[in-house]
Amino acid sequence: MPSVLGLLEAREKKVREEVARLQEEAERVQAALGEAERALQRLVDARATVTEVLAEPPAAVAEPVRSAVTGSVVPHRTEGMAVSVLAPDYQRIVSVLESEAGVEGMRCQQLAAALGLQAVPAKVEGLRSKAKRLVERGWAVQVRPGVFTALVAPSG
Repeated sequence: MPSVLGLLEAREKKVREEVARLQEEAERVQAALGEAERALQRLVDARATVTEVLAEPPAAVAEPVRSAVTGSVVPHRTEGMAVSVLAPDYQRIVSVLESEAGVEGMRCQQLAAALGLQAVPAKVEGLRSKAKRLVERGWAVQVRPGVFTALVAPSG
């Protein structure tokens, strides 16, 4: 027959293991609860911020000044928009097209040379693509097929 102390020790060991398992479970649940509370607080803060912004009158919202980033999208030109909103590559192309050499228009091979690039097909086609994008967005003009120049500001 097993001793009473032996039975108690076995039972105590089993209960200690159960306590340890439940403590681990409680720590896991507590960590998940903390993360859920943080996510909830971020959503509450975001909703409050959006509500504040939407409550402001439209006139109070100013157009942000953005600096150009290489590879960024070419914006459609609007009145008063500076060339500085363009990515550096596009700024250089517009600068060359605005120069005296670009007044009559330039072919992409000439543009490549003016920009200090090798007039190899890959570079020329890349410039052609960028020049056409500048034309589509109102920054340049294609005076005849394959010949580009800067947009002439209306006088008056």
